[in-house]
Order: sequence, then structure tokens, then C-alpha cells
Amino acid sequence: MLAELSIKNFAIIEALSISFEKGLTVLTGETGAGKSIIIDAIHLLVGGRGSAEFVRHGEDKAEIEGLFQLDDPSHPVIMRSLEFGIDIEEGMVVLRRDISKSGKSVCRVNGKLVTISTLREIGSTLVDIHGQHEHQELMDETRHLPLLDQFGAEEILPSQNEYTEVFRRYEHTLHKLKLLSENDQQTAHRLDLIQFQFDEIQNANLKPREDEELFEEKRKLGNFERVFEAIQSGYNALHGEQKGLDWIGMVMGHIEDAATLDSTYKELFESVSNSFYQLEDAAHTLRNELDLLEYDPQRLNEIEDRLNEINQLKRKYGKSIDEIVEYSAMIEEEIETLQNKETHIEELEKELTSIKKDLTLEAQQLTEIRHKWAEKLTKLIHKELKELYMAKTIFEIRFESDLEHFSKNGVDHIEFFISTNPGEPLKPLSRVASGGELSRIMLALKSIFSKHQGVTSIIFDEVDTGVSGRVAQSIAEKIYKVAYDSQVLCISHLPQVAAMADTHLFIAKMIKGGRTKTSVNPLKTEEKIKEIGRMISGAEITDLTKKHAEELLQLAVKTKLN
Repeated sequence: MLAELSIKNFAIIEALSISFEKGLTVLTGETGAGKSIIIDAIHLLVGGRGSAEFVRHGEDKAEIEGLFQLDDPSHPVIMRSLEFGIDIEEGMVVLRRDISKSGKSVCRVNGKLVTISTLREIGSTLVDIHGQHEHQELMDETRHLPLLDQFGAEEILPSQNEYTEVFRRYEHTLHKLKLLSENDQQTAHRLDLIQFQFDEIQNANLKPREDEELFEEKRKLGNFERVFEAIQSGYNALHGEQKGLDWIGMVMGHIEDAATLDSTYKELFESVSNSFYQLEDAAHTLRNELDLLEYDPQRLNEIEDRLNEINQLKRKYGKSIDEIVEYSAMIEEEIETLQNKETHIEELEKELTSIKKDLTLEAQQLTEIRHKWAEKLTKLIHKELKELYMAKTIFEIRFESDLEHFSKNGVDHIEFFISTNPGEPLKPLSRVASGGELSRIMLALKSIFSKHQGVTSIIFDEVDTGVSGRVAQSIAEKIYKVAYDSQVLCISHLPQVAAMADTHLFIAKMIKGGRTKTSVNPLKTEEKIKEIGRMISGAEITDLTKKHAEELLQLAVKTKLN
């Protein structure tokens, strides 16, 4: 859920920090107090389109930060974040977005800088914002099939996985056949090209790790002079009159004399003599190395030429010798295929026919399962609409299935259709015009899909516009029902919705120092009664209004207990 929201220098908000709780949180207040501005801030926080106009007048930037707490260790945001190299620890996700007065955005997830598109992908798994005039995924027909698949995932997903596996084989075989079926001129050009590439690689006679070995040899030859001087100096320091070995030999002789007089020095003598003989061996080794060292400028030129040849091949065919060799093996196979084109086409056509039969069976099974779950979803939606006083509304999921056109999702295209009045034809859900009807339809769908979408928070921004009376009460109960499975934040003008709130936040604005400021305060019971009374009657609150507000709150308590 969204646990904390911090807003600074955003629109008319100077600085605001809000704590949210689980369940249903309702935000109310006078028109223009800043209720929708808070929702706008959350929308930007999860990747919405930003603008310099959001920055408070006279400030350099707007800052929005939100802390989300995850109760589900398998929440979709965890896997999505890992794809972008973002770790989530202790079930906490912190989103931050700064918008400068120039319009530039800086986005972070758990402290890591991300692009707006990445923020949007991660944010979409955390928050779903629905406003009355905003096209959400439920209104987008391209989202209807994924929603159905999500609803019936326990049976649809295994079938879809089996279909996808066969579909990948089908696409791969179809691609190979398409390449082979190109006209003869294209085939000849392709064959000439890869034959040239293959010959070039083969003529290079590459050896594993050859470039590494050549580079090391080049490094040695390049440092030859310094190495020779170092070994020569080392040898001269040890060997010769009045040099290292002479002095150590003198030390050994003196200690040997002492050891013949006092056995205490025998061990010291052995240590010095061992060192002398070891250094003597080292001097011989240095002498041999000097005899073997030989500078060959021609060899250095040969190495440079060979490394240049290998680097040219790397630029064309792979980042390493292993990749070049792998590419050579791949095009060798393609050369053989193109040289025996007709035979391979015949084999691929047979293979494709066989795979298509399997794919058709998998697609038919997937369609059949989807139809079964579409019937279940239709019944549930009718039930939800009935509870929202739309018993005569007809909802239908229409299928268009084409077994000649396979896609990664199967052969089905579905769209939600609805008729809200008896005798009226069914129309696509996206064309439903009435605000009140649209609100109830959306709530019915949200009530069902909120359990399957996995989002942490659902936000309703004045979705109850255009309804009243018993319909308003049913909407309030439905919004509360959605809050069973997801945290719900709701901006509402309906007293029935406010009465159902687990947390009631009052948004107010004030003039201070000649500037407008917004404040957010959680309401206690008496304050709730007063605010709900204001929502019922307007500015003037009477004893009767208060009594009505108290009755609404009592009714809400009873409804929650049922």
C-alpha cells in the first residue's frame, strides 16, 4: 500500500506530508482545496506526464516522494524491479520524482536513477488511478484479452504457455522458410556474401586465445630493453670482484671461523652459506637469461600485423575469437542450406504443416477455456451490476477467433460490449457515454479485477459523479468492497462514500502571507459528522443535517459488519 506521500512546491501545495492507512481512505473538501492536486501528484509519481506548470510559482522545482509497503513477497513489482537492477528490501519501494521549472524530470526508485518509462512500468504495478474522464485499461479494448486471461489464470495460463511454446517453433520455422523462399537473385547475393565471410574466417586460421597470447608476447617485446637492463644490473650487482657474492662469501668465511671456535654459531653459518649458494644459483640463472634474451623487431611487426587482422575480424563477426568461430559455424550451416535450397524448402514446408496442426489444436483448446471463463466473468459482472441498481444492463464478451492468423496470445480478439437500457443494442464498453452509468460499470469491473490485477493501491478520482440516492449508497458499498483486496484512495462528493471510509482526510486551503496553501487533516468522529453534514446540505449545517450524518455513519458501521 501507499504508506507515506511527501509533496513539496507542487501547484498550490507548499509542503505536505500525508500518511495513509489500509482499507478505504476518502478525501473530501471544498472545491479547489487541492484534492485532485494530490491525486495529480501521485499520478506523476508513478510515471504520468509532467510539466513545468506543476512547479509552484517562484520555486525552482517540485518534489514528490512516496513510500509503498508490500505485504505480498511475490508482488509483481519485485520481479519488474529486478529486471531494471533495482533491489527491494524489507518490502519497501520508494518512488521519487523531481520536476524543475524548465520541465525536466529526475526519477528515482529506491534511490536509483531511472528513466520516466521505467518509473511508469514499475508504478503501473503499484497504483491504478481511475478518473471519470480518464481512459483506463478497462476502457481499452486491447486490454480486455489480458484481463480475461488474468481472471482465469489458474486454467488459462497453463494452456497459454503450451500454446506459446508451439507458437515459437512455428514462428522460427516460418522465418527460416521465408528466408529460403526469397527470389533466386536475393539467395545468390546472400550466398555470395556468407561464402566470402566464411572463406575470410577460414583463411585467417584462428586459434583459441591466440589474441591473448599475442598481446602478452607484444607486451614482452615492447618492454625488452627495460627487462634486459634490469637483469643485467641484477647480475652485475651479484657477480664480479667486490660485488654481492664476494661480500657474502667474506661474511660466510668469517662466521665459519667463529663456528669452528664456538658451536653456537654453527646454525648461523649454515643459514648464511645456504643464502650464498642460492644467490650463486640466481646469478647463474641471470647469466643464462641474458644469453637467451634476444630482441627481434621483425617479430614485433608480425605480431602487430596479426593482431590487426584479428581485430578486423572482430569488428565484422564477433567480439572475441570464440564468437567469430561460432559465427563461422553458423554461416557454414546456412551455406549448406542455401546450396541445397529446394530440398530444405520441402523439408521445412512439411515441418511447418505438422507444427501448424499442433498449433491449431493448442489455439482451439485455449479459445475453449477462454470461452468458459468469459461466461463466469459475465455472470459475475451481471451480479455486480445488479447490486449497483443496473439489473437490466446486459454485458457480453464478444470473441473473434481466426485460426488462419496466429499471434503470441492465440487466435482470439475479445471486446467487452454492454447495453444499459432495455431494447438498446449492445455497444463497445469504450462508447458508454453516461457519467453515472460509466461510474457504476467501472466499479463493477474494478470489484472483480482488483483481486486479479495485484496493484497495491487503487485511486478513484470523483468516479461517483452523476449519481445520488440509493445508487450512491450502492456505489459507496462497492468502493468499500474493492478496498477489501487493495488499498483504495477516493475523492468523493457523496456523503454515503465518506461515511464508509476507514480513514477520512479533509483537504483545506488557506491564505497565508499572501499565498495559497493546502493542508490535509484526518478527521475524528465529531469532525466526520460535521464534514458529512456539510456534504449533505452545503455550507449551512443544521441539527437535522448532523442527525442525518450520524445515521449515515451508523448505517456504514452496520454495512461493514455484514
